Amino acid sequence: MSPAPSTQPAPSLDVSSARRFIEETWDRSIVPTLVEYVKIPNKSPAFDRDWKRNGHMDRAVELIAAWCRARPIQGLKLEVVRLKNDKGEERTPVIFMEIPGRDCNDTVLLYGHLDKQPEMTGWSDGLGPWIPVLRDDKLYGRGGADDGYAAFGSLAAIEALERQGARRARCVVLIEGCEESGSFDLPAYVDHLAPRIGTPSLVVCLDSGCGNYEQLWGTTSLRGLVGGDLSVEVLTEGVHSGDASGIVASSFRILRQLLSRVDDPATGAVVSDFHVQIPADRLAQAKVVAQVLGDEIHSKFPFVPGMRPMHTDLVELVLNRTWRPALSIVGMDGIPPTASAGNVLRPRTVARLSLRVPPTMDAPSAAKRLKQLLEADPPYGARVRFDYEKSGSGWNAPAMATWLEHAVGAASRDFFGKPAVYNGEGGSIPFMGMLGEKFPAAQFLITGLLGPGSNAHGPNEFLHIPTGKRLTGAVAGVLSAHAAAGGA
Repeated sequence: MSPAPSTQPAPSLDVSSARRFIEETWDRSIVPTLVEYVKIPNKSPAFDRDWKRNGHMDRAVELIAAWCRARPIQGLKLEVVRLKNDKGEERTPVIFMEIPGRDCNDTVLLYGHLDKQPEMTGWSDGLGPWIPVLRDDKLYGRGGADDGYAAFGSLAAIEALERQGARRARCVVLIEGCEESGSFDLPAYVDHLAPRIGTPSLVVCLDSGCGNYEQLWGTTSLRGLVGGDLSVEVLTEGVHSGDASGIVASSFRILRQLLSRVDDPATGAVVSDFHVQIPADRLAQAKVVAQVLGDEIHSKFPFVPGMRPMHTDLVELVLNRTWRPALSIVGMDGIPPTASAGNVLRPRTVARLSLRVPPTMDAPSAAKRLKQLLEADPPYGARVRFDYEKSGSGWNAPAMATWLEHAVGAASRDFFGKPAVYNGEGGSIPFMGMLGEKFPAAQFLITGLLGPGSNAHGPNEFLHIPTGKRLTGAVAGVLSAHAAAGGA
């Protein structure tokens, strides 16, 4: 049962008691529910256009909402909010929770998402995206750490405070269903829920990563993303390669030429159009990360034998991953599999481009510039077109308040036994930029479970359960410190 309201001042968090409760809750309740969650193929709408008809998203929402509603947290209100777009089509749902504060009138917003990336190939024997496997303190399967655990971890942290009658601010928890598609539904929900969200002084996001599983990691920046399809057409239909090669340029070779306008094929360095000046404090953080992680910065990746990283300087690798642009080709059309590839000069080649841009770069402007670079003066007069599907700007955290720096450090020592570390992340969380603009005075704790080997979006993705427990405790510690600081 939840403790009854008291007129006495609420105590601060008892770390030992909180740790015991959180570990028991993960073992008895959170992990079994996450096992069921992994089984649900609730792919984000960009990867499942018929998500509503297929019903997987609703199954995931119902599973998470039922677990949350059952938590004995006094005053907890939960609503599954469903809006429609301008065409009358249903948007992906949002789980929205409100929990009144205890001896603190401020507001904290906790955020996560429940949609998933697609299956991807290459899973090891016995593993699969929708096959939950518990092995060596890990839960394998799609979406557990990215980011299905967020609702469970958020409420477990709040409940740890609730059970002790500890001070905490009013908490609102928002779990969206569209993050892996760029959060295109989220702005409408944020506007709709704005009166109920209020003005949070602290935002906690659990959708980020960690450099290791030994300490609390705070994310201080996120790169932006420009994604789209580059199409090169040279013929109206395929023709015999023996007849046409040497006369008709290969669409693939033209594609290679165009890509070299964006990055150097020998080094991977992206042209200056997409660079920014790296702030001095982020450079200093990169040096600390290089010292803490050492060769783990690159050894965590499954390199084939003989393969080496793009740079020997560890600080440069950290900056490459967090503050410099990088181009990846994540998909292709117009190329048959080798088993059915005839000697034909193909009429077209299409590549899906993923350009990560620095945290402070305006992604829509970067998308326009990328389109200009790729479409200008096409070789041999080929038909070249770049259609950018999405562009989302990155995020650079505001200066950290002294109370939060102390709180994060204490939480890391209390629940991990080591000091906290701060780093940028190479991926994107669209919601952070949105919140930064909407709540410019808010402080941010961006953290997560995506550590070495967890392989989010790829095969053999896993959630490291002991880190999930410790991170939940750390969030409880920060919430307690936030209230003690007077709600920041």
